[in-house]
Amino acid sequence: MQFKALVALALAAVAVAVPTGGGGGGSPTPIPPSQCNTGPIQCCNSVQAAGAPAVSTLFALLGIVVQDVNIPVGVTCSPISVIGLPGNSCSAQTVCCENNTFNGVVAIGCTPVNINL
Repeated sequence: MQFKALVALALAAVAVAVPTGGGGGGSPTPIPPSQCNTGPIQCCNSVQAAGAPAVSTLFALLGIVVQDVNIPVGVTCSPISVIGLPGNSCSAQTVCCENNTFNGVVAIGCTPVNINL
């Protein structure tokens, strides 16, 4: 139970301390939804580099090790299965991620998706 509380606290810190959006000028070019072949498109509260302080703290709590500190990581993500249906909107960042096996807490290797295509 304490682990869940730590994860919830870490997620709250990430949501508050880490700005959303591209920021640093090195943001990948958005892809069309049809090019996402790694699973459902994700809606993430924020997408940051793996080396960002809040993300690296979250990784430490979850025991996740990544080789590249510059890889984009989605935080607090949920899948969007069908684009364009009512109720399937995303008010944060829509992304296509290579590794979504962490139950929505984090998604690794994310590329922005342009859902307006």
